[in-house]
Amino acid sequence: MIFEYAPAPESRDVVDIRPSYGLFINGEFVDGSGTPFKTINPASEETLAEVATATEADVDRAVQAARKAFGVWSALPGSERAKYLFRIARIIQERARELAVLESIDNGKPIRESRDVDLPLVAAHFFYYAGWADKLQYAGYGTTPLGVAGQVIPWNFPLLMLAWKIAPALACGNTVVLKPAETTPLTALLFAEICQQADLPPGVVNIVTGAGETGAAVVGHPDVDKVAFTGSTEVGRLIAKSVAGTTKKVTLELGGKAANIVFDDAALDQAVEGIVTGIFFNQGHVCCAGSRLLVQESIAEELMASLKRRLSTLRLGDPLDKNTDIGAINSAAQLAKIRELSDSGEGEGAERWSPACALPDKGFWFPPTVFTGVSQSHRIAREEIFGPVLSVLTFRTPAEAVEKANNTPYGLSAGVWTEKASRMLWMASRLRAGVVWSNTFNKFDPTSPFGGFKESGYGREGGRHGLEAYLKEIS
Repeated sequence: MIFEYAPAPESRDVVDIRPSYGLFINGEFVDGSGTPFKTINPASEETLAEVATATEADVDRAVQAARKAFGVWSALPGSERAKYLFRIARIIQERARELAVLESIDNGKPIRESRDVDLPLVAAHFFYYAGWADKLQYAGYGTTPLGVAGQVIPWNFPLLMLAWKIAPALACGNTVVLKPAETTPLTALLFAEICQQADLPPGVVNIVTGAGETGAAVVGHPDVDKVAFTGSTEVGRLIAKSVAGTTKKVTLELGGKAANIVFDDAALDQAVEGIVTGIFFNQGHVCCAGSRLLVQESIAEELMASLKRRLSTLRLGDPLDKNTDIGAINSAAQLAKIRELSDSGEGEGAERWSPACALPDKGFWFPPTVFTGVSQSHRIAREEIFGPVLSVLTFRTPAEAVEKANNTPYGLSAGVWTEKASRMLWMASRLRAGVVWSNTFNKFDPTSPFGGFKESGYGREGGRHGLEAYLKEIS
């Protein structure tokens, strides 16, 4: 018997979205000098708010506010900075429902994910780095902050990426100018209100909104001492070139094309859940998504049958419905990219499959999609799709699995499914990936460092290692 899920929508009334938003500079919301832009709900295409655009002059105001605040903030004892971070963490917990709803409205991700994954991790990062603020001498990276950190974050995890960057920067005594993605600025602007609520000294955190030009102004400002960027490899290359020859410290967390490797001794039901989490979590808008499934040839048929049954139970629709598994694609531009790459998969001879799935009439939607018969030369096996699209390849031996997994310009993450600990360790030592998950996927913790190799960037965020990028090297 098949049971239908009754609608279980979360209330939008917990969020008060203003008609328009300014920039957050020196502890206050101010007008921007550029042409305002609109942020929309990707599930309905309705306009949510008008948001200010920061010009180079606005960015300069923000950087100067951060520079002035740096003298005061960096002089505070670590225990005092920790109090502010603890306060911010507690306010995030208190306002978690409001933040989760706003994130789902502005981003398109299911409320179940923003509520149960994103927000707990956001608070956890502030709690974790608050604990480090008065213990920097034990981290091994020195205790002297760099100065002003210019931070540019993506649209897939707007609030979580903010936490990854702001929390360690503040704990180390730096001040911040942060530029959120133009399609998802609202939770960053709500975080600005939380900074006011926490009585954070003016200028310690500044938030400037806009498109790529605003981000370039932040990165290129001569008074920015540290650049932190999460986003596409293409933009990462431009940033690396722009800061070359300067004294700016840089961390880049870029694209990925992760391999999720399943051996014939794996617990298949568990592996299927990990495959689903690896690629269909957040509509595949995950830089470390397990977008390449490498399955041992002897179990490929059985695994694919089980995976297709599981995908047929996923529910696509309203991101604010607590039953929803697959939400909306973040933007029309991203949807067009996903469609183009998926069409190329069919054009190059791979077999495409999606479960029966009714797509809403409005908004940006793409069904969970699986490609079999994929070769390593196919674009869908090499290029980052950043959507709910899985490419399936097979292998016979562990050595072949390693060769295929590493046959990519990226090196951000990988997953290995096996009951043999010796095989797991053998694989992990040979995979060129910053994170290797064992019998799980997409598991994050603030105490664990995250970052990549090759075209996935350099530097680490999270854990003790995440402090290094915000402190001057010990001489």
